[in-house]
Amino acid sequence: MTIAIYPGSFDPITKGHLDILKTGAEIFDRVIIAVARNSEKKGFLSVDERVKLIKESILDIENAEVDSFEGLTIEYAKKREAKVLLRGLRAVSDFEYELQLSQANSALSGDIKTVFLTTKPKYNFISSSTIKEIYLNNGDISKFVPEAVYEYLKNRKVS
Repeated sequence: MTIAIYPGSFDPITKGHLDILKTGAEIFDRVIIAVARNSEKKGFLSVDERVKLIKESILDIENAEVDSFEGLTIEYAKKREAKVLLRGLRAVSDFEYELQLSQANSALSGDIKTVFLTTKPKYNFISSSTIKEIYLNNGDISKFVPEAVYEYLKNRKVS
């Protein structure tokens, strides 16, 4: 069984993230969405909120699960016996950063491969940062995030 780790902050998860996840779930036996915990950074949503919202957003993807981790992604992947790190690319601008990450991970563990997937063109411009900016300025984010995220944020006060 091939397990893939799809790591990220997912703060919040977007329809672009889900597009990558669905493609990954078609290719791999199991995909674990791994929400990175970084005690140094204050997120827009807490890690627990993100995990909960992702779980609610992936109910239709039977071979996907959600977890959180702290530390190096490659160490988490080893712990979960994953053979693949799944990374999403929206635009050419993502590639240089992702390539550097991939090469560093390969140097740490050559047994775990990185697979890059691209989103559908309609999701190329969607990022968690863009979603936060729109939301914090009282814009409509319903087209960009899963229904569970939209409903949650709609009922949350903008601070």
